[in-house]
Amino acid sequence: MPEISVTVNGVEHREEVEPRLLLVHLLRERLRLTGTHVGCDTSQCGACTVVLDGKSVKSCTMLAVQADGSELLTIEGLGKDGLHPVQQGFWDQHGLQCGYCTPGMIMAAYQLLQDDADPSEEAIRHGLRGNLCRCTGYQNIVRAVQQAARATS
Repeated sequence: MPEISVTVNGVEHREEVEPRLLLVHLLRERLRLTGTHVGCDTSQCGACTVVLDGKSVKSCTMLAVQADGSELLTIEGLGKDGLHPVQQGFWDQHGLQCGYCTPGMIMAAYQLLQDDADPSEEAIRHGLRGNLCRCTGYQNIVRAVQQAARATS
């Protein structure tokens, strides 16, 4: 089995992995970072979204070996010293209901704001298009990202 090295939330991990192990399963089962959710297993819902080397990716369709040498940020690493502005925005603006999509949605929103510190409503909706929510209707999610943009700029 190949050994990989990944830095997750600032901590380096060396793991022997089967070549077919998905990144989401490395995170959840090996590293016990269960905030990254498995939703559809087809990259359609975005519940498994993490940030890999500065880009949001869907970890359910990426092999762990593809992340060798990479830096990952998961929902657990986002607000180490309290809530991150994106998390606070979701809280304040009621951008979550059941919460299943929330970690992936927050990670996608975080990456969106890294790329565009002051996105328009259209840009927010476009940037989150690969993340599905069945509960909120998205308006509060958009408001949450707008609040986070104001807080971080």
